[in-house]
Amino acid sequence: MDTSALGRVLLGEPDAEHVLRELTHFDRLVSSRLLRIELRRLAARESLLDVADRLLRTVALVPIDEAVVVAAETVVPETVATLDAIHLATALRIATDEGLDALVTYDRQLARAAELHGVAPLSPS
Repeated sequence: MDTSALGRVLLGEPDAEHVLRELTHFDRLVSSRLLRIELRRLAARESLLDVADRLLRTVALVPIDEAVVVAAETVVPETVATLDAIHLATALRIATDEGLDALVTYDRQLARAAELHGVAPLSPS
């Protein structure tokens, strides 16, 4: 998943309940280590670091290693934003190495890019 999904839960947005319900259908939740950075920065602005840390304990984080960085530099489409390219490169690695049921995101560009690579995007609502 990317930060657009778990950020909604952190902030208690209207579709947070849908996100949480949908996440229970997966055996394992995985994201880029970038999720921790983005979610904790969002949480710090909102004084919700303890909530962010509880949410993050439910997600396995994949390190942003050299292979992910190299893949993110050239992943298509080129219109995907830089940080989203890291999320996408991580998802594609997981899909190749372990299999991936879906990429949970509310970012339309990232969702389209995932579909382009054969990964099903999921935006619970």
